[in-house]
Amino acid sequence: MDKYSGQKRAVHYLYPPIDAFDQRMLDVGNGHQIYVEQSGNLQGLPVVVFHGGPGGGCSPTMRRYFDPEIYRVVLFDQRGCGKSRPHAEIEANTTQHLIADTETIRKALGIEQWIAFGGSWGATLALLYAQAHPDRVACLVLRGVFLMMQRELEWFYGGGAGQFWPEVWDRFTALIPEAEQDDLIEAYARRLFSDDHTTEVKYARAWSSWENALASFHSNGQVGEAPAEYARAFARLENHYFRNGGFLERDDQILANMDRLADIPGFIVQGRYDMICPPRSAYLLHRAWPGSELRMVKNAGHAMSEPGISAELVGIMDKISEK
Repeated sequence: MDKYSGQKRAVHYLYPPIDAFDQRMLDVGNGHQIYVEQSGNLQGLPVVVFHGGPGGGCSPTMRRYFDPEIYRVVLFDQRGCGKSRPHAEIEANTTQHLIADTETIRKALGIEQWIAFGGSWGATLALLYAQAHPDRVACLVLRGVFLMMQRELEWFYGGGAGQFWPEVWDRFTALIPEAEQDDLIEAYARRLFSDDHTTEVKYARAWSSWENALASFHSNGQVGEAPAEYARAFARLENHYFRNGGFLERDDQILANMDRLADIPGFIVQGRYDMICPPRSAYLLHRAWPGSELRMVKNAGHAMSEPGISAELVGIMDKISEK
């Protein structure tokens, strides 16, 4: 029963909307300013939310997984996207910069230790942040695990997912000459960084549509056209990070460093039919992390809004708050 309505939570088991009480732009150097917001209970349990992409930006809906009476919810737009500036910028924009930005936020808000919450690329960044600063993370809550490994990129941009969605895959590849289709990430990069805004938006929308069409378990493969500037930031930043292997030192860096999280508990929520981040990565992460709990959600894909995934995430946050 939901204490706010007296009835079972109606919207994917989510908490009622909560407004941000603190919104600010934080100068993190290199010409970048990042958008940071807080909502919920200022004296509550701090949780930092890592959005996906890279380049996706945070959304007010991300606040709805947390009881506002219990949690102090910190959302931020990573470099180059959302309300952060400069928009769609890849200079001085690497994983190491994002990890450092997260620490800058923590110190600016006077938080000693917090829960790291993230899905997809947000799960990647949450894990890398925790491995770099394990003393600052009390717990991890992850969804739709992406380990930033080459095999994951090959699955999604090399035709693996396209075997299940051939008509959507054809739309994605049709914009690229056949001679360049052996490396779609590089082929799209030439157009996303063409210095012609019209060209960049055209290919950014195609890049974004390929991913968005596969996000939901109930998708029919058709998605609306993404706003131009959102798509441009999303596609340019994803492509930039993927071309550079996430700026990691080795392909299996996250799994190789899981010993650093030996004393940190974690929850992994994974859609069984996730076409963007297949369950193998979540399983391998769980196997390398004895302190984790894996919850495989049947009849669910990648999206955070999937009813089964939302219910698990809210249930986990409620469980943590009871400890």
